Amino acid sequence: MKLKHFYLLILAFILNKVAAQSTASKQVTKFIIAAPQLDTLKTIWVYLPEGYETSKKSFPVIYMHDAQNLFDAKTAYAGEWQVDEYLDSLTDNQSIIIGIEHGNKKRINELTPYPNETYGGGKGEAYLTFIKNTVKPHIDMTYRTKPEAEHTTIFGSSLGGLLSFYATLKHPETFGKAGVFSPAFWINPEIFDLVKTTEIPETSKFYFLAGTDEGETMIPKLEKMTTLLKSKGIKETQFKVHKIEGGQHNEKFWAAHFGEAYQYLTTND
Repeated sequence: MKLKHFYLLILAFILNKVAAQSTASKQVTKFIIAAPQLDTLKTIWVYLPEGYETSKKSFPVIYMHDAQNLFDAKTAYAGEWQVDEYLDSLTDNQSIIIGIEHGNKKRINELTPYPNETYGGGKGEAYLTFIKNTVKPHIDMTYRTKPEAEHTTIFGSSLGGLLSFYATLKHPETFGKAGVFSPAFWINPEIFDLVKTTEIPETSKFYFLAGTDEGETMIPKLEKMTTLLKSKGIKETQFKVHKIEGGQHNEKFWAAHFGEAYQYLTTND
């Protein structure tokens, strides 16, 4: 074997080892819980603010989908959101983050409220019931939380953005706020009819993000939704829309804008 080839193999080995290392903050832990509503077990990631153990404060909670992509490059599909790195940088306005792992091939079932003729799905209500009736009670019992809806946010991207928005419409007594990144409104157009027939509380709050390079329908459907919300009498103080020129449908895009959404949704918590 030529020396140069040998060194290249060593370099590749080292790079692979580095790539496989976890990037999750020491503030992140995991546990497994039964999900009877989904007939499975779920891995839950927990981010606790630095200083939580020595503090007596109670904290607002953000429930986020696709936990594999939030904190750790090792488990992320195509890059992480770096939620923990951002939160580690904060000295105030801190929250507990609860990440719920998606069900891999079952992801589309879990994160769509209605079945789609082509892609299936439609088990979103069962997934939300799991969060409401199983995960949230466990979190509120285990950690010092502010359990009220006004301090409880649900947050996700793509299908997760769709379901987070749906959750605040259907269950405002549990989820007072939603982070809605790149929402897949196209897969469940029934969401527009739900908005038309739903009385949205004045306390509900939404942060919408979309990029111009996320497909032909992303921006138009988001604009249709925000126009509909305005027609329902939703105040401008209740939602923010951030449309990014060149923004693409990926973790890098969502990671870049997580902090802005976080600050908007949690200020005054």
